[in-house]
Amino acid sequence: MKIKEHIPNILTLLNLLSGCIAIVFIFEDQLAMASYLLGLAALFDFLDGFFARLLKVQSPIGKDLDSLADMVSFGLVPGMILFKLIGYSIGISINTGIITLVPYIAFLIPLFSALRLAKFNNDERQTDVFIGLPTPANALLIASFPLILIQQSTLVGINILPIQSLFLSTVFLIVMSVLLSYLLVAELPLLSLKFKTFNWKENKIRFLFLGISCVLLILLYYVAIPVIILLYILLSLFFQKSNI
Repeated sequence: MKIKEHIPNILTLLNLLSGCIAIVFIFEDQLAMASYLLGLAALFDFLDGFFARLLKVQSPIGKDLDSLADMVSFGLVPGMILFKLIGYSIGISINTGIITLVPYIAFLIPLFSALRLAKFNNDERQTDVFIGLPTPANALLIASFPLILIQQSTLVGINILPIQSLFLSTVFLIVMSVLLSYLLVAELPLLSLKFKTFNWKENKIRFLFLGISCVLLILLYYVAIPVIILLYILLSLFFQKSNI
């Protein structure tokens, strides 16, 4: 077997490794570090698919391995981050011995992520579009919550204290747990960001999205991530409607 055939799977395993290390940081209450590692996992997830297509070494094993890695990095890790945040929001640490069922609502995320990944592997419609919110996008959105909480300013001088207080709200976090779980499996056609070519005509909506996203990140830092996910959904809906 040629070395190039192993490259995508190695990148997938690096995705999984990043997720595993993120879990360690979550147990140590270092949610920001866990979020950074989740971002690193997302990078490896993008690269494994990119190199599989570039090197033309896609395989059923690679597809299954990718889903298994994604289940940890983009299913379990964001669920654990939300679990911790909900616990913090009601003044409860899992190390205090105080028992409550409320934070466990966060584990809807890994449950529905597993369902999302299983549907993706068996849904022939999901070649050029995604049906439901992709697990990496969902995970990155949740990973932005701890980062927003440690953010101090934006380039454009927006007061982010009201935004931070929102991410410390138990009700908001519970609503997000339920809403995002639904979006993972919703019959909602969303744009695939996979580039088969770099031709402008075929990818203009993707280039537009990436360009706007970069500008938002420069201006708003971590606060931009929820805005980018919302933009992704809205652009996808517009794109689908314009192609009916």
